[in-house]
Amino acid sequence: MKPVVNQDECIGCGLCPATCPEVFEMGDDGKAHATVDEVPNGAEDSAKEAAEGCPTSAISID
Repeated sequence: MKPVVNQDECIGCGLCPATCPEVFEMGDDGKAHATVDEVPNGAEDSAKEAAEGCPTSAISID
């Protein structure tokens, strides 16, 4: 599972790192970024929850 944050869509609300800090963090640009290339074992559900909860649908988990 590969996490991707569309930087054009991200509004920097902070929901994804709050939901899944193992995968997402807020960057210096005020937008969310994936910190890993693959979602680690045990974080799949929270990564999906972060993607589903994103208010702009900027996150995909492929």
